[in-house]
This record gives sequence, C-alpha cells and structure tokens, in this order.
Amino acid sequence: MSRALFSLNPDLARLRSEGYFMRIQGSLLVMLEVPYVDAQRQVRFGTLSSALDLAGDRTRKPETHVMNWDGDFPCNADGMRLQGISHAEPNTDLGHGLKARFTFSSKPSDQGYPDYYAKMSTYATIVSGPAAVLQPGLSPRVFRGGDEEDEASVFNYLDTASSRVGIGALVAKLGQEIVAIIGLGGTGGYILDFVAKTPVKQIRLFDPDVFLSHNAFRAPGAPTLEELRDAPMKVHYLKSIYGRMHRFIEAHPVKMKTETLGLLDGITFAFLSMDAGEEKRAVVTKLEALGVPFIDVGMGLELTNGSLGGILRVTTSTPEKREHVHQGRISFAGGGGQDLYASNIQVADLNALNACLSVVKWKKLRGFYRDLEQEHHCTYTTDGSMLLNGDQS
Repeated sequence: MSRALFSLNPDLARLRSEGYFMRIQGSLLVMLEVPYVDAQRQVRFGTLSSALDLAGDRTRKPETHVMNWDGDFPCNADGMRLQGISHAEPNTDLGHGLKARFTFSSKPSDQGYPDYYAKMSTYATIVSGPAAVLQPGLSPRVFRGGDEEDEASVFNYLDTASSRVGIGALVAKLGQEIVAIIGLGGTGGYILDFVAKTPVKQIRLFDPDVFLSHNAFRAPGAPTLEELRDAPMKVHYLKSIYGRMHRFIEAHPVKMKTETLGLLDGITFAFLSMDAGEEKRAVVTKLEALGVPFIDVGMGLELTNGSLGGILRVTTSTPEKREHVHQGRISFAGGGGQDLYASNIQVADLNALNACLSVVKWKKLRGFYRDLEQEHHCTYTTDGSMLLNGDQS
C-alpha cells in the first residue's frame, strides 16, 4: 500500500523525488534523518511524522497543521530553542516504532497547508536550518530510497482513524488476535462490524443459516432486494461486506458439533452469540479445553402492557475465572415458546448495544481500555438504563 501511495499521489512522490527520506509506517507519513541542533549545539537527527488524510488511496489536503517529532527539542545554532514551533510535549507512543516526544505548530495561513509536500518540507526546513549553519551543506534531502517493503496489513486501505488521534500503540495490542464469532443472527453481526475495524490477524465466522428478509432488520448495513432474493448464507453475506475492509475473514456455514469443533483450533478469543442448547455447551467445553477466553452474549425480552422490556447480558470467561459460567450465568437450556428474542423480534438497537458492551469488554481484557473492576458478568436493563457488574476477578 505505501508504495502505491507514493506513486499515485504527486505530493508524496515529490517528497521522494527531491531527496527526502520518506516512509509510511502504520498509517503515518514519516520523514527520517532530519538534522537538527540540540541544546548542547550538537547536530543530531530526528524524525518528523504526520497523520495522513486519505480518500481511499488518494491524499487530501492535510486537516491539521500540527506535526509530530521524535528527538530532542530542536534549537537554533546558538542552542536556544526554536520557540516559534513549540506546541506540546505528549511523549506518546504512536506504534509501529514511532514516538511523538513533541508536537510542533507552524501554520502558514488560515487555509493551512495545501498538500503533504508543503507540510513536510516546511517543517523539515525549519528544523534543519540551524544544523546547516553549523555544518554547511547538511540537509534532510539525503536522496535515499524508501527501501521499505510494504508493511503487511490486514486492511485493504490504511487505518487513518488511529493515527490521527495517536492511538496506534493501543490498537497494536489487538494485532495478534485470531477471533471467532459464533452466531451471526443479530448481535453477532454487530460484533463483526466492530472487530473488522481492528487489526486482528484473522476473523472466523460460524453460522449455518441463510440471510433472509427478517435478518436485514437486525443486522448492520442494508442489503439490496436482489441480495435478499439470493438467500445467501449469513457468513458469506457478511464476509462479502466486511472483506472489503479486512482481508482475513473466514466464512464457515456450519453448525458447531463434533465434526466441526476443530475449526476453532488456533483461535485466541471467541464471541458467542448463539441460542442456548447442547451446541453452545459443546462450544464452551471446547473453548475451555483450548484455554481460550470468550464472551457470551444474551438477551431476554418480555412484552408487557404494550411495550418491551429487556435485559442484555455479557458474560466473560477466562482461564483464570470460569466457575461462574457453570453456576447459572450462562444458560444451556432453550427458552421455549415464551422467549420472544428466539422468534427474531426486531431489536437492532439492542443487538448493537449488546455487541458494543461485549467488544468493549474484549478490548479491556487486552489492555486497550482501562479495566479496574475486572468484572466477568455485566447486565443492562432497558427500564432505567441500569448497568450492573458482577463476578469480579
């Protein structure tokens, strides 16, 4: 992807053609080996980096004029700081081997920079100018090729959302996950929507059912009438959508039974969004045998006096804490005819909320979000919007 960006965009291509040592790391535009003067009047080298604003694989006008810097604060030739560019000292790990010890601000006008050539070259000139005073001829134009291989990415285009807010290092915590989503009826589809936007290594989808009209009103997105007429398998339909973004999605249109449980081998996490019954019991037994943490989601609805009331449930099981699963937190018995949710009542909003709660908990387990309470069971009651936690580890 990075090679294509430099060849497709004139502003990026110009930076390289004029000798700047440019790369794309993660989804940041990076200029390396920028000479500068430190407080001891010594010439050193640092790194400029900027978030990229893209429309697919085409650069847009930079939305911000702020620049990241990895190095000591640059100084004039006399060792005094370049105060004209001082902005902040976040000392942030941007991921992909990059840091932002400082951020700079040099706004050319109210319109900002017209393109990335203007932005990167301007900051390079400001920072490196004093170094050329001490060592005439020294320049950030080192005429070195990018010499990089394209970074292996699970995405079909760059994740510029993470880089623009500086959370690349946090997002990377999810990069080694192989996630199974078992059950794509309602909540499972929204779980996929959220997980597909993370850099997990692989997503495995499991569901034996076809995608019909009633599913369209519980799932993310909006299928066409022609797509519904084809009655695709749920896993194939959802893969066709999210495969546009995430490159490593496997679709398994199968029931989970003895012959297919082996498809779970190698996963590192699982989301269960499936009906109660022996199939769920077999999946839980398999995951426990594998030592894999998982989250089971559920929902109970009742129709009373002309309105619905319900409770959403998110139950987490980890190798360190599993006993609550077998003490009634997860039901392995079907709800029968009074279970309104089993009749596919349209509750897309609750499906989405249940998915949100489960994915947030997964991210807490992986250190993306702070997790001080370490609850393993959470319920949300629609009446009163009451959120309760339990089974702390």
